[in-house]
Amino acid sequence: MTTATRIQPDPTRQLLRHIVATLAYRAGKTLRDAPPSFASYRASETTRAPAQILAHMGDLVDWALSIVSGREHWHDSKPLPWPQEVSRFFAALAALDAYLASDQPLHGDIEKLFQGGLADALTHTGQIAMLRGMAGCPVRGENYYLANIEKGRVGPDQASPVREFE
Repeated sequence: MTTATRIQPDPTRQLLRHIVATLAYRAGKTLRDAPPSFASYRASETTRAPAQILAHMGDLVDWALSIVSGREHWHDSKPLPWPQEVSRFFAALAALDAYLASDQPLHGDIEKLFQGGLADALTHTGQIAMLRGMAGCPVRGENYYLANIEKGRVGPDQASPVREFE
């Protein structure tokens, strides 16, 4: 009797895909419904504007993809207009997720990938959320443990929050 062998998903890839989906969820919340003027808001003369931060976040995700695909490369992008920069960011997440979902080999040190580009992008997501509040267009807090975050959902359309704070 022949039994079909089921291939178990690689837990490293699954965790990385969940991290990418978490970044998409959290960033999606901070980017959604931002007024047009927000892209150029500055907390002070020495801080980056949200559009600059978002361009850097897209660069971080592109860099992460270059690492896992074995062709590490860094590029400093000039910020695009806000809607295009938002699209570029989510396109970068989709490309990274697609690679992680594939059977292509993973290159680079995965722990360093997280501690570097991915954790940095999460930090910058928090910066954008803080700048939203300072600019007078705050984002509501949320119990992210309860959020419906799914591997593969890495675009701007995310699940509705389960429990936001007043």
